[in-house]
Amino acid sequence: MAKVKITETVLRDAHQSLFATRMTTAEMLPIMDKLDKVGYNSLECWGGATFDSCLRFLNEDPWERLRKIKAKAKNTPLQMLLRGQNILGYKHYPDDVVEYFVQKAVYNGIDIIRIFDALNDPRNLETAMRATKKEGGHAQGTICYTISEVHTIEQYLKDARGLVDAGADSICVKDMAGLLLPYKAHELITALKEEVDIPIQLHCHATAGTANMTYLKAIEAGVDIIDTAISPLSSGTAQPATEPLVASLEGTEYDTGLDVNFLNEIADYFRPIRQKYIDLGLYSTKSMGVNIKTLLYQVPGGMLSNLINQLKQAGREDLYEAVLEEVPKVRADFGFPPLVTPSSQIVGTQAVMNVIAGERYKMIPKESKDLVEGRYGTTPVPIKQEIITKILGPDAKPINHRPADDIEPGLDKFKNEMKEYMEQDEDILSYAVFPKVAVNYFEFRRAQKYQIDQDMVDMENKVHPV
Repeated sequence: MAKVKITETVLRDAHQSLFATRMTTAEMLPIMDKLDKVGYNSLECWGGATFDSCLRFLNEDPWERLRKIKAKAKNTPLQMLLRGQNILGYKHYPDDVVEYFVQKAVYNGIDIIRIFDALNDPRNLETAMRATKKEGGHAQGTICYTISEVHTIEQYLKDARGLVDAGADSICVKDMAGLLLPYKAHELITALKEEVDIPIQLHCHATAGTANMTYLKAIEAGVDIIDTAISPLSSGTAQPATEPLVASLEGTEYDTGLDVNFLNEIADYFRPIRQKYIDLGLYSTKSMGVNIKTLLYQVPGGMLSNLINQLKQAGREDLYEAVLEEVPKVRADFGFPPLVTPSSQIVGTQAVMNVIAGERYKMIPKESKDLVEGRYGTTPVPIKQEIITKILGPDAKPINHRPADDIEPGLDKFKNEMKEYMEQDEDILSYAVFPKVAVNYFEFRRAQKYQIDQDMVDMENKVHPV
């Protein structure tokens, strides 16, 4: 048995899960030298919600963040999370945009791209997988783990074979809701190791309180790589802590080879950062604890937060339990999609609307209609005709082809629309994925540079008065 490898998530999923992806680049860079020396399999540092948050909340260029991290990471591969045809957004984008995004991600420093689709529809992974291989990156195909009548071991093996056929260099089992229980993990990983010859990685969230046990059983079954987060930013809705797992495996056949004392120095660095976000009110107690409702309703921790916020805005927090009970019903109506971005938002929002309206499907957002129409891909279970009729009308005919086939190439159009703001090629992609948010950032960047120029003129005038 080879040593278990560790992917550290503190720079991406940990702070995304715990405090809304607000960690700044300035907070990351001082610890990069130590993170780079640990001996991690990879550092997950980009993708997911980090791109949006950089632009929207932090007034940072996500591409510049990646370049700065890469400059410090001399020894450790950098990893990102990509939503397949959705890139880092919430809808499907043209193939030429997906290809160019992957090209620029690899060029700017990403080594491993974890590619997933919310419906596990392999057609939505094809372009990103192909582009990653073309650019010389490591393409990690992803199986989004969930529980339903059709999500069986046999189905997951079929998914894995499809990923291998598509050229995956490794496979990640992505347990975004913390639903994978220990003995089921042993069964699944054992079956996957017998089925495919590429490395298997396991990504779990600790929301339900079972993930540490799940990791140990997966390790016994032969999993190759585990995702963890350094302890101050671990557990709750994030990943299990790095140091306890490393310590638990020390001296065994699964020994990671990582130094707990060195990891403790890194943990010391992140403790005050964690406290900062607690003080700011971004790190809620709901994120920290065990939430068994995850197992009851198959609702990921981040989705719980969204449901609470939606009910707060409507002034109907009293309906929380009713919404939780409605979520599995909507999910069943919608073909049992795994609850991960964007399907989690679609199902959750529809459940909220059903409960607030007091009538199911009286209010139907566009995203719900698109999901039922097949605009996000094929759902794991065919949607019943009665639901299709209720959502789309009696004459509706859902599509059954790859949704992106209906999208015209868009790169030239996006470039033309934002050319006045362009300072680097990557700006086209920021605009393509988040047009309004990117323009706001571009305006901020322009104003900031103008202010710097003015300050330099003022300083020059003081030194050499006219």
